[in-house]
Amino acid sequence: MGSTRRYGVWVAASAAALLVTGCVSKPGGPAPEPTGRSATSAARPVARVCAAPPAGPATAPAGAVTVDPAVVGDLAVKTRNSPPGTTFWLRPGRHRLEPDRYAQVLPKEGDHYLGAPGAVLDGRKTNQYAFGGPARDVSLRHLTVEGFVAPQNEGVVNHDSADGWVVEHTTIQHNSGAGLMAGARQQVRASCLRGNGQYGMNAYKDGARLGGLVVEGNEIAGNNTDDWERRRPGCGCTGGVKFWAVNGADVRGNWVHDNRGTGLWADTNNNDFRIEGNVLEANDGAALIYETSYNAVIRNNSFLRNNWVEGRKYVERGDTFPFATVYLSESGGEPRIHARTDKIEIAGNVLENNWSGITLWENADRFCNSPANTSSGDCTLLVPHSDRCARPAIADAPLYADCRWKTQRVDIHNNRFLLDTSVVDCTVKCDRMAVLANYGTYPDWSPYQGEQVAEAITLKQRNRWHDNVYVGPWKFVAHDPSRVLDSGQWQAPPYQQDAGSTFRMRDGG
Repeated sequence: MGSTRRYGVWVAASAAALLVTGCVSKPGGPAPEPTGRSATSAARPVARVCAAPPAGPATAPAGAVTVDPAVVGDLAVKTRNSPPGTTFWLRPGRHRLEPDRYAQVLPKEGDHYLGAPGAVLDGRKTNQYAFGGPARDVSLRHLTVEGFVAPQNEGVVNHDSADGWVVEHTTIQHNSGAGLMAGARQQVRASCLRGNGQYGMNAYKDGARLGGLVVEGNEIAGNNTDDWERRRPGCGCTGGVKFWAVNGADVRGNWVHDNRGTGLWADTNNNDFRIEGNVLEANDGAALIYETSYNAVIRNNSFLRNNWVEGRKYVERGDTFPFATVYLSESGGEPRIHARTDKIEIAGNVLENNWSGITLWENADRFCNSPANTSSGDCTLLVPHSDRCARPAIADAPLYADCRWKTQRVDIHNNRFLLDTSVVDCTVKCDRMAVLANYGTYPDWSPYQGEQVAEAITLKQRNRWHDNVYVGPWKFVAHDPSRVLDSGQWQAPPYQQDAGSTFRMRDGG
């Protein structure tokens, strides 16, 4: 598993308290009056589902098995004794499993779990997992799952990443590890993933790629309460949602806010993402990272007040890297990999008062079989085995091109970038848009040494800004961190970026 690293280390830390506020209206309702950092000013509807999730059925559906909260372990026992495809209705109250860390419920194929109003499955800080096993096509609706203590990188609901699960109108909160794992064809809709120790959801399946993932209309808030990047610096193991090797995902209409670290993070050989109509707000770090991955559409999202904690931290310690709110790290369009697009398109978004804007980055030393590849053991989707990327073959076609993840074919257009430095409370380096790489040095057999990767990402890989609107004191970084440009230099040769764009220096709207 990889992490987004420039030179092998990118530590995510935050001493700020999580402010999960403003969750006062129903999905699609009006925005609340601002009450804190997370109060949104976005015009589009926001998925406020944590404060008042819709209630489940007050009586058991016909044919359902009723689960009694007064009987410890009743849910697991009745699941074990019932045939596949059974519907279980959990009565109001606090349901408990047996006091053993491995006493989780093991659904059978097609089982359905429905919570009555006030039904809670409580792990009591004793049970590691709530629902596990390989059964496909299981559904959870109108249930609260809390108080479980999954280990790092493991999940509480769908612990074994079984396929075809549906999680809807469900609250998964205040657990350790990940609140939810994901399997292929999983649908997570209108649910609250809040205050979990590591991730709200970890879309990862050991030894397999996932496809057909839908994450829609959820509130994903205040996760990584255990602050894993501080506990294990450089782990790349935090965020609202983390995606690993997902081939096809629709992430739309979610409110992703106040997470400690990154909001949404796609890391290592993801492909064919559509990230649309989300509000990503007040996350401590980047709102969105797309890393060593391919082919995505990122459009019609609102990015509001993100990266204030981590961006400021990097500036205060003297780091010149343009630490961004939307960060593409070794990711680009690749026509040879099947997807609904053959590029990365970033269009129709509003980025307002974040710490910097969009950074396109390549680490010249990160490629298959390189010791600098933090996605250890992984290779690109164009080369199945890392050991092929070795000298002398790596210096020639096709391996020279195919052994590295390239930030290429990125089309950034028709976005609105607004920055009022008095709102962000910054004076320097919160105003950057960037396309750059480092000087290649490592390992000594690397064919990518020197400035060749920086020249390629900046001038040769069809990365293009155009037809955007800029309001505020924006600056532009090209080739390497030392080249900081004004808008005229950015638009002039050799960069020739942002044709058709408009620039207004005055802060505000």
